[in-house]
Amino acid sequence: MAELTIVFRLRFAVALTAAVCLLLVFTAGDAGATQTRYEYVVQMDRGASPAAGKRLVRTLGGRITSPTLRVINGFGASLGRKAATRLGKHPRVKSVSRNTRMARSSTDLSGGYTCPTADATTLPTKAIGSGRTFEPTIVSSVTRLAQPMINSVQADRAWWRTTGRGVGVAVIDTGVAGDVQDFQRLSDGSSRVIASAVTNPCAKDANDHYGHGTHVAGLIAGNSLAWPTGHNLYGRYMGVAPRANIVSVKVSDDDGNTTVLDVINGLQFAVDNKAALGIRVVNLSLASMTAESYRTDPLDAAVEQAWFNGLTVVAAAGNEGATQDGVTFAPANDPWVVTVGALDDKGTWMRGDDSLAPWSSRGLTQDGVRKPDVLAPGVGLVSTLAQGSDFQHLCPGCVVEGRYFRAGGTSMATAVVSGAAALLLEDHPDWTPAQVKGALVSTLDDVPGAGGVINTANALNASSTFTVTLPPNELIDSATRMIDWTRASFRRVSFRDASGTPYSTTWSRSSFRCECGFTESGEVDPNRVSFRRVSFRKTTDFGW
Repeated sequence: MAELTIVFRLRFAVALTAAVCLLLVFTAGDAGATQTRYEYVVQMDRGASPAAGKRLVRTLGGRITSPTLRVINGFGASLGRKAATRLGKHPRVKSVSRNTRMARSSTDLSGGYTCPTADATTLPTKAIGSGRTFEPTIVSSVTRLAQPMINSVQADRAWWRTTGRGVGVAVIDTGVAGDVQDFQRLSDGSSRVIASAVTNPCAKDANDHYGHGTHVAGLIAGNSLAWPTGHNLYGRYMGVAPRANIVSVKVSDDDGNTTVLDVINGLQFAVDNKAALGIRVVNLSLASMTAESYRTDPLDAAVEQAWFNGLTVVAAAGNEGATQDGVTFAPANDPWVVTVGALDDKGTWMRGDDSLAPWSSRGLTQDGVRKPDVLAPGVGLVSTLAQGSDFQHLCPGCVVEGRYFRAGGTSMATAVVSGAAALLLEDHPDWTPAQVKGALVSTLDDVPGAGGVINTANALNASSTFTVTLPPNELIDSATRMIDWTRASFRRVSFRDASGTPYSTTWSRSSFRCECGFTESGEVDPNRVSFRRVSFRKTTDFGW
């Protein structure tokens, strides 16, 4: 019987399944009437301080729900609709946008948790590009591979020169199961998931209870040579950069539900800790649910800040096919980031039968930018499984040999490209994000009727630099290409220690956004929460 493949949408439909942190409250600023409060992302105008905006929110009976976010010169706030409308009309307020959700389902964290401050100076320092040597074991694993994805992007040829050693890839997702065998170092058995952060206050811990982040991380940096020699799984499934390090940035709750603010905080964590953790690549296998120009979208501002701070940002195009608005959602619509669409390699080692996955988003953004920038395999990819996660229960037929999971989507194609970027950066540690994107885009293999697929081996020898002629996000200084500090202020979110989990996580931090819907007895209160669940598509009969 053909394997089932889940194609995970990057924008998720509302359904009644798992608790999300939305409360029905009285809005004091709306003449005492009973109103539904929503969370908004408030951005202040040039020269206006977030502190002034917070005072306006409190005057309208609202509540501040996040620290000041320097990347958008703003903050999160909970308000009724009428109060939000009034706030948006204030001359010192640039915009008031709903903090739309970006993920799958929800389980809340009960209130009352305090966050002790940790000493960030103890973060380990990771060298980039040191000790680059030919790895005969990894090269020889090509003969054992059970899927053609590595060959489709010519990573097997690149492995003669680079395997991603020491390059940190921040996986901003649902967490990563760091105890998976494929993430162990061959030398000493320690985990290459070198740190974990949590930016969603509804998450109970830093572990991946949903499964999406672990699957993505395995496509980036999984290495099944960590299984004992002679084991049936030894060398069967490999990530594109099998010696890269993973930094898990959990922006969702334990069932995959997240918001724009959580993702912005995750990007800020990556920027703040890029040197300490050796982060060079950011993987964003997610998308906003609200279409907005990259010039004003706060998530686009955050990814551009990461890009201009030296982080190569790779984002999923989406799974909406050729619909008119398929590529209009942040961060895929940003002209700087590497936006990835999905190729269907049909599970064969031949190029001749490859085609574009019909559900892979493509087209023009609202600002006239053609997306995606590149294609990579994204159909039926086998990767690491977080044991006991939602993935395992959503599709038991997708479980492969008990330890892996077959899934598809531009989420997975994005991970393939993030792995390729890690290979390039080990070989060229001085490359900028523009040089990485230029190398990938200038060496694409044309697949008739589909588009350009990355060729990692050829990209190693490229010399092109990608340029953008459009202006940056309005919060980015057009001269310096950095955040305009006259409009942006910052108050660091406190860290909380996440050690003691089974995965030896290091750091986490909270956006202090969620008002959680548990009763005092710990049960979900149906009068205080709404429910929804991931929408997904099962595709069958691939013939392989």
